[in-house]
Amino acid sequence: MPKLLVVDDDLDMLALVRTALEKDGHQVDTEADASAVTPARCRLYDLLLLDVMMPGEDGFSLCSRIRSEVDCPILFLTAKAEDSALVQGFGLGADDYIKKPFSIAELRARVNAHLRREIRQPSHTLNRCGVRFDMQAKAAAAGGHTLPFTKGEYAICEHLALHAGQVFTKEQLYEAIFGFDAEGDSSSIAEHIKNIRSKLKDRDLSPIETVWGVGYKWRKDNVL
Repeated sequence: MPKLLVVDDDLDMLALVRTALEKDGHQVDTEADASAVTPARCRLYDLLLLDVMMPGEDGFSLCSRIRSEVDCPILFLTAKAEDSALVQGFGLGADDYIKKPFSIAELRARVNAHLRREIRQPSHTLNRCGVRFDMQAKAAAAGGHTLPFTKGEYAICEHLALHAGQVFTKEQLYEAIFGFDAEGDSSSIAEHIKNIRSKLKDRDLSPIETVWGVGYKWRKDNVL
């Protein structure tokens, strides 16, 4: 179930958008105070809808503040239709605009179109089950402490976390991480998983599940 966050100081608008998008089976959270929205919170969501004109921190400022740490699509809800405003928003990292007043059909269609396209992989950070992945540094941390993964262990965790909920056999994991031509065999995956679990257990985490007779999967949730 996709999780969406809508940020708008207009409570009636929040209720309208929430009701509309919940009809498509989405989990919709709302926030009237942009200053209360943190990058860590935003990483819990699959799509963000931000009103542009809000008192205090506006949508442009919020987008600028969180974009470098958030990979999901960001859509603006705005009554500002000037080209300069559109250019500014896209320059800050917005993916799309929905101009007010908008129809419910348009809102649902635009949101669902972006969610369908959002099969792209995150490029900066990823948070799954208490583990934060820095996908550029190729490092993982939990509770503010770096996890002492080897290169191969990190790669296994990242691959599983990127496809949370999907089950992989040992053979699939070996080929995805080490390649078809690597020396060794898939039986080494079980030993890697054992070591990974030991290191995660030290942080009271157990995100990797064994699917008996099949393989392994990372639990499908977004808990920090």
